[in-house]
Amino acid sequence: MTTFWSVYVTVLTLGTIFALTWLLLSTRKGQREETTSETVGHAFDGIEEYDNPLPKWWFWLFVGTIFFALGYLALYPGLGNWKGILPGYAYLDNDKQAEFSDGQAGWSGVHEWEKEMAKADARFGPIFAKFAAMPIEEVAKDPQALKMGGRLFASNCSVCHGSDAKGAYGFPNLTDNDWRWGGEPETIKASIMNGRHGVMPAWAEVLGEQGVADVAAFVLTNMDGRRLPEGINADPAKGKAIFASSCVACHGPEGKGTPAMGAPNLTHPQAFIYGSSFAQLQQTIRYGRQGQMPAQAQLQGNDRVHLLAAYVYSLSHTPEAGDKSE
Repeated sequence: MTTFWSVYVTVLTLGTIFALTWLLLSTRKGQREETTSETVGHAFDGIEEYDNPLPKWWFWLFVGTIFFALGYLALYPGLGNWKGILPGYAYLDNDKQAEFSDGQAGWSGVHEWEKEMAKADARFGPIFAKFAAMPIEEVAKDPQALKMGGRLFASNCSVCHGSDAKGAYGFPNLTDNDWRWGGEPETIKASIMNGRHGVMPAWAEVLGEQGVADVAAFVLTNMDGRRLPEGINADPAKGKAIFASSCVACHGPEGKGTPAMGAPNLTHPQAFIYGSSFAQLQQTIRYGRQGQMPAQAQLQGNDRVHLLAAYVYSLSHTPEAGDKSE
């Protein structure tokens, strides 16, 4: 903010407070001390107003708000470029060893958040570091680590994958063993750290509507022996030939996917995060899909991601879950 606007805001704010103070005190002088049955001489809708002074509690409440406003403006930003004199906001830590990220002093919402994060890091940092030094498989067996990982998951991941981690339309189920990019501990961590971008190209212009239907028919009948709906004009045999020439590069000759490319296993209905019905398969083949898993490295850091990876890994490696992979 420039000096002009800083002075403008300061003068306008303080001028308003002082004007209200003068108005309150000046009108108070002209009031009578005692109560009366006289009215002010006008009526509205049959209602008349007595010419009595304001209650003292109301007057002192108004005075209290003025002092509160002045105190607030002294402690917090509100007068142009004034940063406030709130104690503890000159440096990020109490030892005065670190400054705030913007190099400024004084209270702000960002500075408040940075101080809270610094406190949390000082308290929980050693615990995170301890687990970060352990293999993910070992961390996944520690009750305290899983509790911490579960809270991180609930705060950062459940909005997409669900509070039970069983996914939703467009978001994979993390409790089974159908992993698009691989379910090994370090691969899960890499997915969280760096994010993933899955791209399924659109094939409508290449294959035409009949070709899309034929490929969808082949994929559908290739999943656990499912059958085509009645009255469908599609040939799975022709779809198989198209699949062999156009789809095997990503999904493999048997349709079991390629984790290095994020291509899902087409023989498992649960691997289809956009649905596995005949209509949904056609939609995916016709228009393609764009899936984005945001990277968490900058937001969470290595130690927290390590805990998250252990928690996610544990979801499909518990005695209840069993080994569902083939």
